[in-house]
Amino acid sequence: MTQRVAAIDCGTNSIRLLIAEPGPGGRLVDVVREMRIVRLGQGVDRTGRLAPEAIERTRLALIEYAELIDKHGASAVRMVATSATRDAANRSDFTEMVRVVLGADPEVITGAEEAELSFTGAVAGLPGAEPPVLVADIGGGSTELVLGGSSLRSHSMDVGCVRMTERHLHNDPPTAEQIAATVADVRAAIVTASRDVPITEAATFVGVAGTVTTLAALVHGLTSYDPAAIHGSSMTAAQIHDVTAPLLAMTHEQRAALPVMHPGRVDVIGGGAIVLRELVDATGVATVVASEHDILDGTALRLLR
Repeated sequence: MTQRVAAIDCGTNSIRLLIAEPGPGGRLVDVVREMRIVRLGQGVDRTGRLAPEAIERTRLALIEYAELIDKHGASAVRMVATSATRDAANRSDFTEMVRVVLGADPEVITGAEEAELSFTGAVAGLPGAEPPVLVADIGGGSTELVLGGSSLRSHSMDVGCVRMTERHLHNDPPTAEQIAATVADVRAAIVTASRDVPITEAATFVGVAGTVTTLAALVHGLTSYDPAAIHGSSMTAAQIHDVTAPLLAMTHEQRAALPVMHPGRVDVIGGGAIVLRELVDATGVATVVASEHDILDGTALRLLR
């Protein structure tokens, strides 16, 4: 029987499941791929704690995932938890909940571990990317940057779509002052990151996670969200600017009406778009390649090895 593994990525905004088995050329074959928006990081930037209702939303999603893992016969399970959980004073409450539901503890990984897994997953799904490759994983609470060539250089920035929205983008649509404050935060984070990761050396810029794939769907005018069409597609720097400006000017209702917009991203897509736009400008790259493969795929690949 083919070995199957289950990887769960619990981030600030979403919790995702991948059940996969090995395929040709060291690639993964998806058996199940699921996502739920649970907003685990709700209020963490302000309070330093995970909200009880956010833990409960995550618990309900995990119950579904545990049933799928059992149904499909995964022989190994690994759950990684990232920015929101790293930052929370009450993360032991979360760990205990996961242990009860899943029968295993979540691994609260460091930003460097998160970056390495994201790079592994993103690049494995995009053969032929010219090195050095910069992978930017724009999450809810943090953004992982990793530059891979002869070695890996990484940095975790404490800017993400949820964190920037909760910190600055309070109006709908946000004011010019709120946007400027977000830009200032992101630019300061990029300056710090550049001391660890020489981002201007990148020959290929790969963007992963929901902000990037949603923007790619908008740039390419998709009428529904199509992972196959998005994976490996490119956006120019100008296109990223052109799609970010109207997003920041839209109301909640206008963003929600976009056919490719997941309901859980409606309120935070503007903050994520600013992070991507500022990264592209700072690196000076002409294009960004969107990848549907990321930390989830990297985690599954590690289990199979």
